[in-house]
Amino acid sequence: MVKAAYLHIPFCHHICHYCDFNKVFFQNQPVEAYLEAMDQEMKQTVSAFPTKELETIFVGGGTPTALDEKQLEQFLTSIRTHLPLANNGEYTFEANPNELTKEKLTLLKEYGVNRLSIGVQTFNEELLKTIGRVHTNEEVERLVKLAKEMGFSNISLDLMYGLPGQDLEMFHQSIEKALELDVEHISSYSLIVEPKTVFYNLMRKGKLHTPSEDDEAKMYGFLMDTLAKSNFNQYEISNFAKPGYESRHNLTYWDNEEYYGIGAGAHGYVGGVRRSNVAPIKRYMDLVEEKGFAYLDEHVVTVGEQLEEEMFLGLRKTKGVSKERFAEKFGQSIQSVFGEAIAEQAKLGLLTDEDGYVRLTTKGRFLGNEVFQAFLGIND
Repeated sequence: MVKAAYLHIPFCHHICHYCDFNKVFFQNQPVEAYLEAMDQEMKQTVSAFPTKELETIFVGGGTPTALDEKQLEQFLTSIRTHLPLANNGEYTFEANPNELTKEKLTLLKEYGVNRLSIGVQTFNEELLKTIGRVHTNEEVERLVKLAKEMGFSNISLDLMYGLPGQDLEMFHQSIEKALELDVEHISSYSLIVEPKTVFYNLMRKGKLHTPSEDDEAKMYGFLMDTLAKSNFNQYEISNFAKPGYESRHNLTYWDNEEYYGIGAGAHGYVGGVRRSNVAPIKRYMDLVEEKGFAYLDEHVVTVGEQLEEEMFLGLRKTKGVSKERFAEKFGQSIQSVFGEAIAEQAKLGLLTDEDGYVRLTTKGRFLGNEVFQAFLGIND
């Protein structure tokens, strides 16, 4: 049964230098027509793949808060009409600090949004310019204060490390500033330079100067240590929450459960099939009008792939992969499938196998991608 939905708003007023998500400049885009196409896709998706109610809805981008108030209400109305959210459901909107006004917050609150994910990335304002962000620290502080005053009690900040020109002290100051704002959740990711980004083009020209691997590791170590001392639980490699504020939507992915994907370039996983939508907005709208869906690809996940996904997604969680749940889900023990790989990674000090879970060690969190690779291709 589908428990979650991801909805993609691809419009941005500014394009960040590191971003490789599906996005376009807002100006001169057919925003209202795109929202109408999303409305139709929501309707068709729930009709084709019924669910009783969702536990989480996550709106990402692009920049969802780039929508003006009228467009935002149009979109929120569609979600309320087509996607049944449980009474205690988690409903998240991504937000830019300089775009989320009191009027937009009022709309979000009215339509049931109860979690905000604010894209801060750094509290160093020179570094913000370097990465193509246009907000200020004052706007972050204003938004967090205003959101709390309006009753939002589940606020997450996104921070990045390994950025060009960023040193250890800059990152330390960003973490300390985030803690001063007393939010419930912090996500912190290292920079990955992706193709088709400004940073990728600079890297190819030898003009992108990022911290050394050693300094990046020190940033991650500081992140884990400092947040642990501040009552944040590291429940996933890059995510930290005060008790009870873990992102239920993201846990849907890491628990390898099913979810709808709505919008241009969105991905979904329903009925054992992973589906991805076309990314170009005009093509997306045309396909939805013609067929009700805009699939670029539909991939039936084989049993072998399911086994691998259960491992490399589940190992992202601090608690790891449940051996009992694995056996119930697949009818075979985790040892019979991955015993050799688990033993090999444990010997390297990267995994532990205890208390009914296979999980990364602290050392393993620094080398997560290498560990995940050990579980790929075993069932080919």
